[in-house]
Amino acid sequence: MEYREDRTSLLVYLGSLMVEAADQLAQLGGQGRRPELYERFVGWARARGATERVTMFHVNPEPGAQIHHTDPFAVPAGQRSPVRQLRGRLPAPVTLWTAPGPAGLTVSSTLVADGEPGRLLGLIDAESDLWAAVEEAGRFAVAPLRPTHRQLADRFAGLFPSPGGLFALDSWTDTPYGPVPVGGGWAGCRLDDAREYGWSLLVEATIERVELADDGEPLLHHRGRYRELS
Repeated sequence: MEYREDRTSLLVYLGSLMVEAADQLAQLGGQGRRPELYERFVGWARARGATERVTMFHVNPEPGAQIHHTDPFAVPAGQRSPVRQLRGRLPAPVTLWTAPGPAGLTVSSTLVADGEPGRLLGLIDAESDLWAAVEEAGRFAVAPLRPTHRQLADRFAGLFPSPGGLFALDSWTDTPYGPVPVGGGWAGCRLDDAREYGWSLLVEATIERVELADDGEPLLHHRGRYRELS
């Protein structure tokens, strides 16, 4: 949706993904500049010509429609993991994890366990910059996101360009645990343990500090899309 009126930024972003894919293919011994890479990553979004009506996406005006009639990166329906489909059917709160450095990552698998002390668990990417920062600092912050944070969530998930760095936009409050969005609630956590769990890293932490705020409605993730309670 954010790129709908900004073809230039979209093509720059898709071009960077194409180069990355080509490099990965080359490392695997494949032909890194195969013509189909262009069509897969860039061709579907290019302008159609000066004499044609410029349309970047096929847009369905019906409510709930998707921008493009097909997702060029989607796994075919018959090949999708049943476990992944089950997970997608469980609505999950969207949170932002940050750590000193700073580093950050959008996480939709966060669980809080009440107790003395309170505990927090989450599944994150072991190869992420966030985990490297958390492992070094031994602490991190977790902030629930709101519907107004959709673009922020995409940026920290690596789905949206971040010129100037992930923290260059929006307003932030510095904490000993990591930057958090201004005006929102957050929890400061001390890292206790981490281990491989499925294809992710299960992080266990003790909640040392909680700052509550009138966060309003939460941002949720369900079946690959952001949702709101209303």
